[in-house]
Amino acid sequence: MEKVANFFKFRERNTTFKTEVLAGVTTFLAMAYILPVNANMLGATGMPIAGVFFATVMASFIAAMIMGLIANYPVALAPGMGINAFFTYTVVFTYGLSWEAALAAVLISGVLFLVLSVSGLRKMIINAIPQPLKYAVGAGIGFFITFIGLKNAGLVVGDGATLVTLGDLSHPAVLLAIFGLLIVVLLSVRGNRFSLIIAIGITAVVGLILNAVGVSNMPSLVSQQEGLFEGAGETFFAFTRGFGELFSTPQALLVIFTFLFVDFFDTAGTLIAVGNRAGLISEDGELVDGNKALLADSIGTVAGAAFGTSTVTSYIESSTGIEQGGRTGLTAVTVGILFLLSLAIYPLIGIFTAIVDPDTGAEFYPVTSMALIMVGSLMVSQLKFIDFDDKPVLIASFLTIVFMIFSFSIAEGIAVGFIFYPLAMIASKRIKEVNPIMYGLMVFFIVYFVITTVFA
Repeated sequence: MEKVANFFKFRERNTTFKTEVLAGVTTFLAMAYILPVNANMLGATGMPIAGVFFATVMASFIAAMIMGLIANYPVALAPGMGINAFFTYTVVFTYGLSWEAALAAVLISGVLFLVLSVSGLRKMIINAIPQPLKYAVGAGIGFFITFIGLKNAGLVVGDGATLVTLGDLSHPAVLLAIFGLLIVVLLSVRGNRFSLIIAIGITAVVGLILNAVGVSNMPSLVSQQEGLFEGAGETFFAFTRGFGELFSTPQALLVIFTFLFVDFFDTAGTLIAVGNRAGLISEDGELVDGNKALLADSIGTVAGAAFGTSTVTSYIESSTGIEQGGRTGLTAVTVGILFLLSLAIYPLIGIFTAIVDPDTGAEFYPVTSMALIMVGSLMVSQLKFIDFDDKPVLIASFLTIVFMIFSFSIAEGIAVGFIFYPLAMIASKRIKEVNPIMYGLMVFFIVYFVITTVFA
């Protein structure tokens, strides 16, 4: 035990073995919802759900172990919410790429992140992007995944006249989703740290009971999913089949850039936030061993792409473990081990998969949709950090968000915002306030829209 204490620096960080393990359990329970949610999200692309589930577990395990053993941070990682929606709904559904090509883009972005993490480019890029745009992108992704959650719940449906409208509130699956949303809201406003996993569990149990008494369109224990390792075999190294297709499309660079951008700033923001709470910020305002923490994230993304899942990122839910007293990497190691042990719950995954209405063919995800809505609401809170009295900031942030939602594309929302921010600053005669890198990105995105328009 003494060797463990010395390795993780228990004395220097004023903690104990028991405290760190309990903090790890707390963090895992706060983020375990990602297992069924990510499997469902990526499974919609045609990926084997078993393979995605296995990849989610392995990527989270590997990244958490590196974060704990090398960076000694009490921060857990897993495939990120929002970026998994970009993978499914933009890269595959909108751009028409295969999931193998999407995995190839994830791998490339992970390698680029790895290069940035071990070089001096990280700080230069962070300083180049104005902070309001980073907040706008985060808030926009929040609105985006909330919209997906509402759609998955059946609360919002397509309409020929108005594009979208309110769903059928009398449908059993929709009512179950509303019940789940009420549970998670009530738990969240009361400050329950495990609101998501509790709400998912309660909704699943209620759905199973209703199914047992004969209510239609309810979750079932009977799963038709493939075996765990059979599915894992289909997704393992599947990215190798996607490179040719990826680089045959004009959207390739935009897709890679978006994966990289979202992961880079999401991770940086999360590490700074939890680092402050854990006392891991130096007197100069820098993260202690920050490069090692970013290394864990980038390796996790590369490993995740190899196993078959979207971009891995640091989870803000790690703050729950830090509030429990977690201060060292043993917290992250505990989370990693718990993720690995969660392979045993795969037979229950059928409860969380899509319910297909036999009459209409509509798909519903009543057990997990509330997780998307709630996580989205938390991300939208970043709007409070944006100075809406600054006209260029207001315009660029607004356009980033609305284009992200209404084009149903995180990438194109980012592109629009990165074009209009420099233009608005030029019009305001504040040219020198814009980093040259931003002007370069503006030109890149303009060229992208021209190319995609010409070759559409």
